[in-house]
Amino acid sequence: MTDPISPELLANWNTYGGYLAMAVAGIGILILIGHYLKLMATSDYKTRYDYINMHEINMLWNGMLLLLIGGTLYFNTVINPSNWLWFFVALFMSSMFAVILGVIIQNILKFYYPFFIEKRLKKLRYAPRTSPDGRKMKLLSEEEEDVYLDEGMQAEEDAFSVDYDVWIDEESGFTKIEKYNGRLHALQCSNCNYQTLKVDREEIIQPATETEDGELMKYFACGYCGHKERKSFKIAKQKSEATA
Repeated sequence: MTDPISPELLANWNTYGGYLAMAVAGIGILILIGHYLKLMATSDYKTRYDYINMHEINMLWNGMLLLLIGGTLYFNTVINPSNWLWFFVALFMSSMFAVILGVIIQNILKFYYPFFIEKRLKKLRYAPRTSPDGRKMKLLSEEEEDVYLDEGMQAEEDAFSVDYDVWIDEESGFTKIEKYNGRLHALQCSNCNYQTLKVDREEIIQPATETEDGELMKYFACGYCGHKERKSFKIAKQKSEATA
């Protein structure tokens, strides 16, 4: 246990371990740079919205994780232990520090960063759209947009599983329909105040008819504290064939 480390073995570790550390950290940096270049190159608001919503947290976590691994490897190439015991002690201590830092970063991305993302997503969703002719488009209200949605789209909105935004160029009549999945969004939990409350399941309590509104019950569960709650939503009356 106290035999000195072979100078040749230690020299090889310092050389090739340093190369490996820089390669791993370099990949992490490329992931982060690539992510932000992708955002800068995406001019369409809806495409940018979907990319941020689906990939940003994972991309940031993967990049930071590789940076932590690279930093840990690099630290263990610049120390100069005199025996195997101190080599493994240094490796263990640096690994534990990286794990602690990784847990902190992961918690920030999971529980605090969604507040920041939600503000950006809302800004992107309602940013003015421009028609191919260069004119600003109008976002239609829930009542106005029904004319441009087919029966399937309206049924999805009535079930609260999907929300559609309809933008129109009032001069040319050009329309753009954007689809947003309500299940992907996390709400703020009333118990822990983190934005980790998501729809767990949905149940139609009372189907809508042509004469009466229906009722949809949504069951929510918090991914952080486990808090559960339910909310009731009204389902609009069905349109009669004569009205349609």
